[in-house]
Amino acid sequence: MAAESHLFRYDKTFWHFNRISTNFKEKKKKKVKKRFNKPMVKNVKIRTYPYIYPKPISLIGAIVDGKPNFFALADITNSDYNPPRITISCAKNHYTAVGIKDHSEFSVSMPSEEMLKITDYCGLVSGKKWNKSDIFDVYYGELDNAPLINNAPISMGCKLVKTIDFGDTHYIFIGEIIECYAREDCLTEKNKPDFLKMRAIVWSSIDNMYYKVGHAVGKAYKIGRELKKKYQL
Repeated sequence: MAAESHLFRYDKTFWHFNRISTNFKEKKKKKVKKRFNKPMVKNVKIRTYPYIYPKPISLIGAIVDGKPNFFALADITNSDYNPPRITISCAKNHYTAVGIKDHSEFSVSMPSEEMLKITDYCGLVSGKKWNKSDIFDVYYGELDNAPLINNAPISMGCKLVKTIDFGDTHYIFIGEIIECYAREDCLTEKNKPDFLKMRAIVWSSIDNMYYKVGHAVGKAYKIGRELKKKYQL
């Protein structure tokens, strides 16, 4: 009894007897580790591949030989927020890469579900052989060499800040976002982009399929807070 304490708790109808051990924290730590380390199902080794899915589909634009050109790209990510920067991985044989390197400016437009066919078309044909300058209603902001797409929910004009020559096949372009434009019908009352109104499309490289985004499933940096009390010792 000296090494252990006993707690009696009464809740209207039942007596509960809980034996509380003095090494409670050590037992809880072991229990938490066991819960996280024990696999629910068997894991099997599969083909080595960058299984980063799904990926947002974007349209990268630049001025090449005096005309706007666009190609579809999924290898894009945020690289910084202050200042806002975007990183894209671009194959060296892409016609648009020539314009990005020549003018150090490019655009990023996020297409909607309604733009799926024309977006896929931009990924199928090269500007070297096909004129893609008139397939979109193009406008310009502050940057003269960053063509923006009028019907896209979101369009961003970027200035190239760094180019990484990534081997024989790709360039890594890092661009600072200079300006952003959005369709009015894709904004919230607070003038912020509404993700669901944008009807964004994503691409899965696993099955080479496009998917549309569904509904919200949880608030970021909030839904997991309840676990802090449960697992934080």
